[in-house]
This record gives sequence, structure tokens and C-alpha cells, in this order.
Amino acid sequence: MAQRFPGGGGGATPTGVPQQQRYAAPPQGSPMPRPYPGPNFSRSGFTPPPGGVGSSVGAGRAPPPPGAPYGPPRAAPPPPTPPQTGKRPADSRAPHPPQHKPAVYNQDGYGVSGAAGAAAGGKRKKRLADKILPQKVRDLVPESQAYMDLLAFERKLDATIMRKRLDIQEALKRPMKQKRKLRIFISNTFYPGAGDNAVASWELRVEGRLLDDAKNDPNKVKRKFSSFFKSLVIELDKELYGPDNHLVEWHRTLTTQETDGFQVKRPGYKNVRCTILLLLDYQPLQFKLDGRLARLLGVHTQTRPVIVNALWQYVKTHRLQDPHEREYIVCDKYLEQIFGCSRMKLAEVPGRLATLLHAPDPIVINHVIGVEAPHDTKQTACYDIDVEVDDTLKTQMNNFLVSTANQQEIQGLDSKIHETVDTIHQLKTNREFFLSFSRDPQQFVHRWLVSQARDLKAITEGAGNPEEERRAPFYRQPWAGEGVARYLHARLAHRAHDLDTLLRN
Repeated sequence: MAQRFPGGGGGATPTGVPQQQRYAAPPQGSPMPRPYPGPNFSRSGFTPPPGGVGSSVGAGRAPPPPGAPYGPPRAAPPPPTPPQTGKRPADSRAPHPPQHKPAVYNQDGYGVSGAAGAAAGGKRKKRLADKILPQKVRDLVPESQAYMDLLAFERKLDATIMRKRLDIQEALKRPMKQKRKLRIFISNTFYPGAGDNAVASWELRVEGRLLDDAKNDPNKVKRKFSSFFKSLVIELDKELYGPDNHLVEWHRTLTTQETDGFQVKRPGYKNVRCTILLLLDYQPLQFKLDGRLARLLGVHTQTRPVIVNALWQYVKTHRLQDPHEREYIVCDKYLEQIFGCSRMKLAEVPGRLATLLHAPDPIVINHVIGVEAPHDTKQTACYDIDVEVDDTLKTQMNNFLVSTANQQEIQGLDSKIHETVDTIHQLKTNREFFLSFSRDPQQFVHRWLVSQARDLKAITEGAGNPEEERRAPFYRQPWAGEGVARYLHARLAHRAHDLDTLLRN
């Protein structure tokens, strides 16, 4: 009977003699085979028991030692038998004997152990099916149903979390804005000057901040006032400062440095009327609709997607889509006046809308720079405007998607669960093996020997006569004594050669 694992317990291979290479290593560069989830040679269903539960006769045989001129003679093989047709009759087989599965297949053997095996085995992707307990274990331990219920709950929870993550990713693709109040402070100070040659002057300041900005988070970095605007223009009285010096302009560029406010200083001793034009920096860009289209859709200034959607809702509400050619819109009298056609394709809508979209109107503030007494006080006016800022929920969503705080802990717990389930599978296999042996030891051993002989025949590819070699009279023939003597002599010669090599080094 042959033992299939090299170096297994109970083997009688002498020390110093190389083990027989039963399987050739795969060639370099070829893909490694996937490790089997169960015992090897699952065709026969038999493997040796753990820790020397039984020993085999053929386990003590070793290949001819190095330097031997020839090996022991073998009996002549029997004549070949004609191949049998049809299915092989099903045999009664015992359960798989307990064994430790290799962590991963490598070129030098069946598996690796220790830290290397753990590192290599960790590369195999764990599946949810690896956590499921066998039905026989659940029947033996009714309390294991609680574990299966937790597993089903975990599956539902994972599906819910994944669906929410996808929803968040889709939500982040759309702009998430919220309306906030920006309070603008416009103040001016008059400097009358001192001395005969002194020139009176005034100073205008335009500043602002978001309301309730400090209450939400004192440690949060406040947004600069200039970051809300694309341009700012202060138009002074043209009669006082002339046509070339009455405009003060600021426009955003790629290299603009953000600031908390704007300051203008000019000479003068009279009250000055000024107009402040503030153009908001919309992100994404917004457009002002043509007056007729704005009244029709009820939208004044919005982004392009919102405008297109509002127009589509109008078409659907009034059933303006051609019932026969769905890609066409039949314009009513209002759309016909706006677009100048009675019928247009849906693909033409963005192009026709482009001529009806204009830059949004700026915010206009009329202010008077006063220079009346008392001159040492600052005159301030406040204005509140609506601005759109990024929703704070967007930052929380981003943090949720990129957060990996608990991933390592979850992976560690999953690894422990897989290891525990693997141990349960192994113990179940051990139990079935020993129970089958305890019920009918004689029949169990007989089936085991038959299966091992069949495995040996498959391994050796039919060489020799396995049925004859598994019996003791085969080894009582005259050649056996000579073979043992040659083997022992070659073993001693090999040991002597090793000792000489060590002494020389």
C-alpha cells in the first residue's frame, strides 16, 4: 500500500536518502494551479490518517540510492487487460480521513507552513461561502443556528452599506449647494486733513462674512470675502472724478489672491454717490434666461441642466412631444414665438437654448459716501445677499467613502471567522473518519486498502502488479535479501561520503 504524502508520519524512509519526487514541479512562468479545497485524490476518497493512525507496507520502500548499479528486480508485469467500457461501479467508501490542508501549492511540495504559508495563503480571496457551516455540523450543534442567523444579517448589512455607498457616489457627482446669507459691510471714513496745504480725502471699505459662520465651527477656516465674487466694480460720481478716474474694478484671474475686503481711497470733501456692482462666482455656472422663456418656465437664473430639465417638464406637461416621431417636439404658440419654429428635434434644444442664455445680472448696491461731521466716526451700512456654498454634508460623504479606520479590524475578524470555520470542517472530517472506523473496523480497513491500491496504480501509471506487491509473499522472494544488502551498503557509503566531505571542508 502506498502512502501519498512525502515525509508523512509513520514513513520508513532512511535518513539521508532523498525522497522520491512524485510530482514534477511546474515549469517557470506557468500559472500555478489553484489549491484544492479538500483532500487530494478525491476520486478515491482515501488518504492516510493523521499522526500514524495506520502505516502502509509500501511506505518503507525508497528509490534506489545514488550510485547503485541497479535496483531490486521486479516481477514480470501481467498481460494488459482490455479496457472496460461503461461507468465504473460505485464502491462503498469511507469518509475522508482527517488531514491538514496545505496553505497554498508551491513548486517544492504540497504546501508551505509557518509565516510563509500564512502570507501566501492570505492571497486567496475569501468568499462568503467559506463562512457557512456544513449541515451536519448544524444538526449536531443546534446552537450553531445563531451563527447562521448572524451570517444572514451580516449579508443584509453588507448589501445595505454597498447600496448606500453607491447612492453617495451618485450624489457626489451632482452639485450639492445650500443657501447662506452673506452680510456685506460698506463703511467710509473722512479725513479732513491738517494744515494749509492738506488735501481732504475719504476711504471706502467693502467687507463681508457669512452669518452664523463662527457658531458652527470655531476652528473652521473661514472663507475669504472675495472668493464669493467673480468681479467687483465701484462706479463713482463721474461729475466729481471725471470719465477716466471714476471706475474702480477688480476681476478674478487664475492667480488672484483671495482677500477679506476691498479698500478705495480718493481725495474729496463732498458727499459722493457711488454704485457697487458685485457679480457672484457661480459654481457650476448659472445663466439668466431670456425674459419670455423665464416667464414661461418660471426660472430666472439657473444652471444649464436645470434649465433643460424645466423645458422638458413643460413639454411633457403640455404633451408637446410628437406621438409618431418621438424625437421631435411640436411647439405651441409660446415656444414658437421664443424659438422661431413650429417643430424641432430634441437634439436641437441645447443649441437653440444657447442664444437665449445670458450672463447673470450683477448685484447692484447704491451707496453715498458721506463726509459730514463728526469726521472721526465710521459710517457703516449693511446689506444681506443670498449665496450658494458647498453643503457640509458633502465633506462628510467624502470622508465616509475614503475612511479606512475600521477596515483592518473588520478584515482581522473575518480572518478569525474563516480560520474557525476551517477548524470546524477539519474536526468534522476527523469525527466522520473515526466514527466510520469504530462502526466496522474490518470492512473499513479493507475498503481503505482497496482504495489505496487503486491510488497507487493511478500514481505509478499501471507499472508492476499492485495486487501482488501489496502481499507479504512478494517480499520473501530470493531477490529481497540481495536488495536489502545493496541498499544498506549504499546507505553506509553515502554516509561515509558525507562525513568525508564535512571533514575536508
